Amino acid sequence: MADIIQLLPDHVANQIAAGEVVQRPASVVKELLENAIDAGSTTIKLIVKDAGKTLIQVIDNGKGMSPTDARLSFERHATSKIRSAEDLFSLHTKGFRGEALASIAAIAHVELKTKQATEDLGTLIEIEGSVIKNQEVAVTPDGTSLSVKNLFFNIPARRNFLKSQTVELRHIIDEFHRVALAHPDIAFVMFHNGSESFNLPVGNYRQRIVHIFGTKSNEKLVPVEEETEVLKISGFVGKPEFAKRSKNEQFFFVNNRFIKSAYLNHAINSAFEGLIKEGSYPSYFLNLTVDPKSIDINIHPTKTEIKFDDEHTLYAILRSSVKHSLGQFNIAPVLDFDRDNNLDTPYGYKDMRVANPTVEVDRSFNPFKEEQQVSRSGQVSHTSRKAPAAQWESLYVGLESKGTKDEHSFSNMEFESEPESNTLFAEDKDIKSNQTTYQLHNKYIISTIKSGMMILDQHRAHQRVLYEGFLKHLTIKEAVSQQLLFPLTLEFSTSEMDVLRQLKEDLEHTGFIFSSFDTEQLEITGVPVNVPESEVSIILEQLISDVQQEVPDSNFSATDLLVKSMSKSLAIKTGQSLSAMEQEHLVNSLFACKEPSVSPNNKVTFVTMSVDDFDKKFM
Repeated sequence: MADIIQLLPDHVANQIAAGEVVQRPASVVKELLENAIDAGSTTIKLIVKDAGKTLIQVIDNGKGMSPTDARLSFERHATSKIRSAEDLFSLHTKGFRGEALASIAAIAHVELKTKQATEDLGTLIEIEGSVIKNQEVAVTPDGTSLSVKNLFFNIPARRNFLKSQTVELRHIIDEFHRVALAHPDIAFVMFHNGSESFNLPVGNYRQRIVHIFGTKSNEKLVPVEEETEVLKISGFVGKPEFAKRSKNEQFFFVNNRFIKSAYLNHAINSAFEGLIKEGSYPSYFLNLTVDPKSIDINIHPTKTEIKFDDEHTLYAILRSSVKHSLGQFNIAPVLDFDRDNNLDTPYGYKDMRVANPTVEVDRSFNPFKEEQQVSRSGQVSHTSRKAPAAQWESLYVGLESKGTKDEHSFSNMEFESEPESNTLFAEDKDIKSNQTTYQLHNKYIISTIKSGMMILDQHRAHQRVLYEGFLKHLTIKEAVSQQLLFPLTLEFSTSEMDVLRQLKEDLEHTGFIFSSFDTEQLEITGVPVNVPESEVSIILEQLISDVQQEVPDSNFSATDLLVKSMSKSLAIKTGQSLSAMEQEHLVNSLFACKEPSVSPNNKVTFVTMSVDDFDKKFM
């Protein structure tokens, strides 16, 4: 039988590796930024066009490469970071496998310009699909400039899988934030389609967080500092009252490398237990420094997951450190007794000596001795101490005896009763007696039908009702707004404001009225009818979270997502008690919808059980 196993050509192997390393334009951004940091750069520029589909360029002022190194950098598993297998457990650099540039060059048009400070001229290399088209001497500044154009030009199937520009740009910004937060000692600048998106100067860690997430984030940060033999922790956590509905502000860095760890994330959530609402997530920006020999980075192609030797110890130290910081800065509630400020010593008497009180006693006083009183005529009269008793008896002269009745007696008194408070729908006795719906555990509504029984999920059903109502307002663009007595000012980060700016027109069609729309805050003067003012910030946060987390495809409709988010925020929650009239109104409203059987997220709103189903249960 003939041999069937053969070695893959290099260009095929590079494309297979590219499938692991380069998933989207954001993956290229991550690899190029990390290479620039490993080169010892102090200033790094990122230039992006069309969310990375047309151009991704990273310019740094690092040490550059020689012509030979520039050529070898595009070979598979060619690296300057490691020499032996033992070096994998003492890594202090970002990249080390030598697959990034080879994978990128296999699926894009790459142009590299690099020059060392000791040389007069640099090197220019052009590659298309792993094939080197040109290499020559070039005039270029110190450092390296690497341009990646037409990503996935030779793999159209992979290019078709890319999402819309909004989504891909969000992923690029996320990677940019992760790298920039890990290195506040390096200046970063980002341009998209010719406009400057971020300009992050060199500073401390707090300043870097404020430059990325807005000036108002400064007051939300609580410092965390802890150093042990096993682990050193530094960074910040957000105050519980500023917890968000998304996980966009959660960052772990191990030895200046961004990682994802559900186990360590659970430690943070455990420290915040009882301080934040359910469905909200705390913000944290934590740097963990450990011995490189105690971790294994080489377990995931993107190097975002790390294997720890002793995870249980790290968990305990991290949890206790965060709880200590929250308590140290009076963030966590403490057990204390109320004290009346009126009992405090006045400031003016604080340093005065207390004088002993004096008591005067009339030693000649005798209550049984007659008291002499001198009248105006000069006569002395003797009165007894019991005389006032007779005067008190005179007060009761003229009262009726106990046997008589008076119109003012207590038996004829009437008391005012408090007015009865009605529910949203006034209930009549006839309605109560003819009630056809029942609420189960404040979650389900049970209603009788001809064939048997219908069980309706009140939260999903109300979502469907609100969804079709909001969609109608958006379609006809004639939503009714209610004016606020005082304008409502809300603050968001720069990236969150970009999301709201894209949805501004659709929000106005639902009934929102914006008086100002700045870079980090907006002012609202009108909201949709039946939307309470206290729910506005929750609705907008939920909307931003949905846009950022759901990762919609290229056919994504901002209007549809907006309506889904608003209906989810305003729908009747599980656990809310409804009156009989409200239950019946919800059932009737649901079946007046065009699609009553599913919620806006395509989940079942009700189920039915026939009488035959019940009969089978009793067989």
